[in-house]
Amino acid sequence: MATEIESALIFLGTGSSGSVPSMSCLIEPSDPPCSVCTQSLSLPPQSNPNYRCNTSLLIKYYSQTDATHKYILIDAGKTFRESVLRWFVFHRIPRVDSIVLTHDHADATLGLDDIRAVQPFSPTNDIDPTPVYLTQRSMERMEKVFPYLVRKKQKEGQEIRRVAQFCWNIVAEDCNQPFFASGLKLIPLPVMHGEDYICLGFLFGNKDRVAYISDVSRIPASTEYVISKNGAGQLDLLILDSLKKTGSHNVHFCLPQALETVKRLCPKQTLLIGMTHEFDYYKDNEFLMEWSKREGLPVQLAHDGLRMPINL
Repeated sequence: MATEIESALIFLGTGSSGSVPSMSCLIEPSDPPCSVCTQSLSLPPQSNPNYRCNTSLLIKYYSQTDATHKYILIDAGKTFRESVLRWFVFHRIPRVDSIVLTHDHADATLGLDDIRAVQPFSPTNDIDPTPVYLTQRSMERMEKVFPYLVRKKQKEGQEIRRVAQFCWNIVAEDCNQPFFASGLKLIPLPVMHGEDYICLGFLFGNKDRVAYISDVSRIPASTEYVISKNGAGQLDLLILDSLKKTGSHNVHFCLPQALETVKRLCPKQTLLIGMTHEFDYYKDNEFLMEWSKREGLPVQLAHDGLRMPINL
């Protein structure tokens, strides 16, 4: 276990793009009503592991170099503002030092506009920009979706407007080309998010090896080798996509594929994320506890607000 001066992972969101509760369950309730969505509204979200924002992780990284914490955000989706109000306050997160994007979809990027709330205030935007690490494909998308966030010269006579300030950095879709975000080394883990789209997971940590894979339908053999016990070495923690409880999906793992992946990779521990309202945190963790005992591979559902000490 890490101490307070060391590092931690804080799960800002563990839900699918639509989040939980599902809007459709509330607008057009079924008969009987969806038990997970109904229950997720009955308690404050801080006390309710079935309330899920868009999948996002904050790495609280203790830097030995200067003996300070760095805050590295993986993805800022549609519910980022809600996550900040809930978990930045609860966990006393003072800022974001750098941002890493897995891909350019709405549930990973549409909260970038709200990053200005966790940057120093300046009416002239005269602040140090926050580094953002993303693929070339994602960068091209950001230029179209957020042209005002992509640094360009002010036109003559153009009014200064307060917007988030970023320094954009292109990373490769290649396990052999690591990069550093706020001093933490991250290794890109290219995976398929549907057969027409490459999404990035990330491997990080020199002491505890952590792999974060939030959106995946297939892990290529070259990526699997890097995170497999029978390949480059056993993971201490795997954080893995699991959209639905049964069946399969064209662009995401569901629980059957996630568990098969766990059996192939053999990590010491796995936490599942990206879940829809099909998952009931308490009931399905009971099932996973039995599965874990049987297979000898600990797996459980993560939940929003979870803080996990880690040695990086």
